[in-house]
Amino acid sequence: MATGRMKVIGVVGAGDCDEHTGLIAQQVGRLIAGRGAALVCGGMGGVMQHAAMGAAQMGGLTIGILPGDGREDANPYINLPIVTDMGHGRNVIIAHTAQALIAISGEYGTLSEIAIALKLNKPVICLGGWTQIKNVINVSTPQEAVDAVFEYVV
Repeated sequence: MATGRMKVIGVVGAGDCDEHTGLIAQQVGRLIAGRGAALVCGGMGGVMQHAAMGAAQMGGLTIGILPGDGREDANPYINLPIVTDMGHGRNVIIAHTAQALIAISGEYGTLSEIAIALKLNKPVICLGGWTQIKNVINVSTPQEAVDAVFEYVV
């Protein structure tokens, strides 16, 4: 039997989000899982929970890099909670683990993940914000975001 590594795509965004942003994140998660990739995120609420929900609906693998010291803090759609007790420091782990990031709106925590991924020369696709950051790929739809990721991830 041939073995290979599963692609790992990061989805980053705010821990709280409105319904529209949540639906976008959920669709991104579905599309990632539909392509057979794992989804890595911060494992908490908001964009992270919606993206993990979408991936879970498609039977995809979800990995949550948690800021605290308890695996029970993960949202209910995380298959594999990684406990770090590192607070925002976990953003470095997310950026290193993902082969590419999709940023869906977000705030300064999201910005830190974008910056770290760019520093690591990883593709960053932005959907709904961060349009003025050099070297990010700006898109308008979940489908465009996932298509762009898979152009870069081999």
